[in-house]
Amino acid sequence: MSEQTDAPAVRRVSRRAKYLTLLAVVVGSLLALLASTQTWFTVHLTDVADHTATLAVAGSAAAPALTALSLAGLALTAALAIAGPVFRIVLALLGLLLGASVLISSISALTDALRASSATITTATGVAGTSSIARLVDSVSTELWPGVAVAGGVVLVLASAAVVLTNRLWPGSSRKYQTRFEDQEGTALLLDGEADGEPSSEVSDDAEARAADGERTPGTGVVDKDTAIDSWDDLTRGEDPTR
Repeated sequence: MSEQTDAPAVRRVSRRAKYLTLLAVVVGSLLALLASTQTWFTVHLTDVADHTATLAVAGSAAAPALTALSLAGLALTAALAIAGPVFRIVLALLGLLLGASVLISSISALTDALRASSATITTATGVAGTSSIARLVDSVSTELWPGVAVAGGVVLVLASAAVVLTNRLWPGSSRKYQTRFEDQEGTALLLDGEADGEPSSEVSDDAEARAADGERTPGTGVVDKDTAIDSWDDLTRGEDPTR
């Protein structure tokens, strides 16, 4: 009785663990994606430059890989939602790699703002080369958004680690992601025999019982032997058995 009482609670915990982890992956990816569209640095040029006094450096220019990494994280969420237990581990390791890449890309831009801004400066002034660009720049102001990108990378890493730790608690995938086929005796078997965490042995047992009784089970291809013999006799006499 206690096991039956605890079963709904276990299923609720499983679903909660799955959805919270997927939500964390989405949040981390969206934070990084949002940060990539915002201004990371404001470059103040010297009077010698004879160009615009300030330049705004977007995150997509300071950390070019960030947008692609963020979109990959969103795609990872969709794959995790329907993946099986083994494949989830592979995807979680990929998520750890994505999160680490977001961190490396963001922190690299933060630690060397002038280098991260060099492409924008060259586009605006036509001046290239590290030393030449350094002479044009008076100062570089750092905005809030690089920190947001770092936070997104941290969340993505932690969420991917949570997938590894809570993988066994997640409920099974829906029946529509399972495969059904017939064995040599025409009995239908259900692969990946769980739907929402419940075993499907009863389905297979019921199909085998109906096959033994000679009934026609929908989708199994089992035919009543007497009906088949009568139809063959009708064809032998030249009669149409379908009438």
